[in-house]
Amino acid sequence: MAADFKNLEKTAKALGDVNRLKILALLAQQGGTGPCSAIQECLALAQPSVSHHLKILTEAGLIKAEKAGRNYTYTLQPTAFELFISGISFNKPVNN
Repeated sequence: MAADFKNLEKTAKALGDVNRLKILALLAQQGGTGPCSAIQECLALAQPSVSHHLKILTEAGLIKAEKAGRNYTYTLQPTAFELFISGISFNKPVNN
């Protein structure tokens, strides 16, 4: 159970930043996938900042990175969102 809450915490922290929420919204608007360049243009942030946010979302399992040559494409992972929602459902007992 503690491992479940650790995963929930990681996901919640990844969702706790406005720029990461913007990335997820952009990918959703683009059919669930998009190139890094489009994400960077949308956010108007420096490339290292965009990479940092993408890394956090990837580590949380919310998006998946696929490399094609020198470029990356990012894809939403709907299962990760479903697991997060089911993990915080109110019908489960909470143990320390």
